[in-house]
Amino acid sequence: MVDNKQQWKAWLYLAPAIVLLLLFTVWPIINTVRMAFLEGYGNLSSLNADKTFEFGIENFEKVVKYKKFTTCLKNTCLLCVLTVPISTLLALVIAVCLNSIKPFSRLLQTIYFLPYVTNSIAIGMVFASMFNIIGGADISKAVSIGIVNNVIEFFGGERIAWISTGSSYSANIAVMVIYIVWNALPFKILILLGGLQSVNKQYYDAAKIDGTSKWRVFWRITVPLLSPMIAYVLITGFIGGFKEYTATVGVFGEKMGPADDPGRLNTMVGFIYKQLEGDHQGLASAASLILFGIILVITLINLKISSKKVQY
Repeated sequence: MVDNKQQWKAWLYLAPAIVLLLLFTVWPIINTVRMAFLEGYGNLSSLNADKTFEFGIENFEKVVKYKKFTTCLKNTCLLCVLTVPISTLLALVIAVCLNSIKPFSRLLQTIYFLPYVTNSIAIGMVFASMFNIIGGADISKAVSIGIVNNVIEFFGGERIAWISTGSSYSANIAVMVIYIVWNALPFKILILLGGLQSVNKQYYDAAKIDGTSKWRVFWRITVPLLSPMIAYVLITGFIGGFKEYTATVGVFGEKMGPADDPGRLNTMVGFIYKQLEGDHQGLASAASLILFGIILVITLINLKISSKKVQY
């Protein structure tokens, strides 16, 4: 037990971290809640000393009634529902394969981890060049159709307008799903691979002696023993999915959609940034609290469901 006379030293060592935490974490949260309930609040309007702001829920009403807000919410929810299960399942399969491969296992793990340490905007620009058609709306006269369409045509298919002018919403979403899944795999593979390497090998030895098939071993041994890691990956995946923004900017740029329909792929975080750029801090704060509430509800539901499925 620490001597009471020496506790001041511990507080002295912790003081810089506590001060930084209060300044850059606690206070911004408190200020966001305050601004969300100040009607008509903005940085420019707050400079007027004679102007007073009333407390109310007007900002929340404006955000919910705003037409583009429903588009952003729909895009965010759709991307979460599509990308989180797909990326988790793929990460689980890849982690199991990497754990089984002995030759070049370190090299393969490094290759799969590279996207995690690469700038997201840069990766998005590469994906945009892979899918983009350059040369006008008539894709039959395009100068460049992108490497993805080249592969499709090589196998006898027809080129598709993925993200260029005239592209469909489903094609845009398909590109976003591919990019987000690819970008999310490294972290999930790392977590699941670490869990696999900590599993007691006696379970697999016993299954091998009994002649159990690999498929049954996967579902009856691997998945149950990895359930805590899978639950963690799912929860963090949904939290990260609802905060998605860099993927859309990386692929579509600031227009957040094809040239003929800007804003089509905007997300909740993108909506908040747009309000900040327009000096609508009150609306941005209200939207942030709405997003926080959605993430909180989804997280609590995931925790409730996973608590019944997770095996320790």
